[in-house]
Amino acid sequence: MKKKALVLINPISGVGKQKLVERLLDENLNTKKLKADVEYTRYPGHAHTLAKNAIGNYDVVVAVGGDGTVNETGSALIGSATALAVIPTGSGNGLARHLKIPMKPEKAIRVLNDLHVKKIDTIKINDRYSLNVAGIGFDAHVSHLFAKMKQRGLISYVKLVVKEFGGYEASEYALIVDGQKMKIKAFMISFANSSQYGNNFYIAPDARVDDGLVDVCIVNNFPKIVAPALLMSMMSKENISRYLEKIIKAKEIVVEQPVGLQGHVDGEPVFFEDKIRISVNPLSLKIVVPGV
Repeated sequence: MKKKALVLINPISGVGKQKLVERLLDENLNTKKLKADVEYTRYPGHAHTLAKNAIGNYDVVVAVGGDGTVNETGSALIGSATALAVIPTGSGNGLARHLKIPMKPEKAIRVLNDLHVKKIDTIKINDRYSLNVAGIGFDAHVSHLFAKMKQRGLISYVKLVVKEFGGYEASEYALIVDGQKMKIKAFMISFANSSQYGNNFYIAPDARVDDGLVDVCIVNNFPKIVAPALLMSMMSKENISRYLEKIIKAKEIVVEQPVGLQGHVDGEPVFFEDKIRISVNPLSLKIVVPGV
């Protein structure tokens, strides 16, 4: 029986590749296996609503966009029989890169043709869900500023990082990690389901999306002079640990800070109150990945 796919296209995502997707679907989708309906998202949260309504009516919902679109779409499908698929057209595409989904839209569509599905973990953060990487500290600070910029893409992001880096100060946090209490001063703390932010910048090289654990990556308040070396290590996946206080694999984490917390979830800026509760939903999301 022919499967049904709902393709959700974010018309303002990333660097413009999404404008080609409808034509590429016509050229690359195996219509003997799949019938595809296309919808364009019109406002923040629209992808989540459309994906939620697709449960039970479609076999797969395809997110065409960046990590924000993937999060909106995938978080609506958690715990359902409807699978997520990704055609990456964003600036970073962290989850897609971790799962080896091709960056060229036509190749990603051909992956969809095979409908090879695996289950992955998701991370619950208070009342939100992360599929890829969430965090507090410097990366969250940058995410809030980047969201206000008109110019997107990797070059704009790197320029912003360089501009803000020197003046950013580490903060003190109280953590409870699987029941163990600790107080730390950190430049940033990332909660990783996958290995990277996007653009092959790795924060948790050994993270797995199906191990039932969050990689808690604590970056020290390091001397600013070592920043170029840190960035190079993140791009090569090698020797990141020298700049980290530690990477802790955990099932449940609580973070407290009296003044509240500026954060990001899969690159999208958020504000938390004075406490964050983080837990793992093991194997809670079906996703289409390249076959072995």
